[in-house]
Amino acid sequence: MFYNVIVDGDSTTYVPTTLGNVLLIVILAALLVGAVLFAKKHVTKQDAKAEETVSTGGKRTAKRLAFCAMSIALGTVLSEIKIIDFPWGGSVTLLSMFIICLPGYLFGLGAGLTTATAYGILQLLVDPYVLFPIQLVVDYLLAFGALGLSGLFANSKNGLIKGYLTGILGRYVFAVLSGWIFFAEYAWEGWPPLPYSLVYNGIYIFAEAAITLVILAIPATRRGIGAIRKMALS
Repeated sequence: MFYNVIVDGDSTTYVPTTLGNVLLIVILAALLVGAVLFAKKHVTKQDAKAEETVSTGGKRTAKRLAFCAMSIALGTVLSEIKIIDFPWGGSVTLLSMFIICLPGYLFGLGAGLTTATAYGILQLLVDPYVLFPIQLVVDYLLAFGALGLSGLFANSKNGLIKGYLTGILGRYVFAVLSGWIFFAEYAWEGWPPLPYSLVYNGIYIFAEAAITLVILAIPATRRGIGAIRKMALS
């Protein structure tokens, strides 16, 4: 009902039907609403100060929803700008993981996890590649959702960097598990599946991380992100 099973020789893939896509869109919207609700509970000193100057919560709620939605949209666009595209999945993109880590940094863990999971669902809608139903959960919900772990350091010193590194490490763990369990047949000749998955997924994830950290080291970039944070919480 929600997906079609396509068999091509020894390969079986699962593709969402129209009803399945509608269900994914409904879940995506629900996760966005959840992200805003979590964001409202995440009160920092800057939030509390802003509350004194804002007469209604409606504008703040709409702004948070817009920030989370824009992060998902921009992250999706940037995920298509591939600096390096690997043949069996994975790519070095233009800051897409960082953009998805931002809601966690801005609004806390709950908002970060729900926004990142919603992004994973959108990735499933845009470019599904599902060999096993459980692989869908690992690759699209858990791996991308783990980027929201950036919210663990929302109120910490250097929380942006700490959160980003935590988010990509979370994604790396689930990507490695997926490669080890579901894509073992693609391991390089002479390589056991686990070491292969550790290296293969590490190349594109940490290459993008290195590029991102270099960009974040630029003072103008840090000032710009500080301005975005102030805008998001005001």
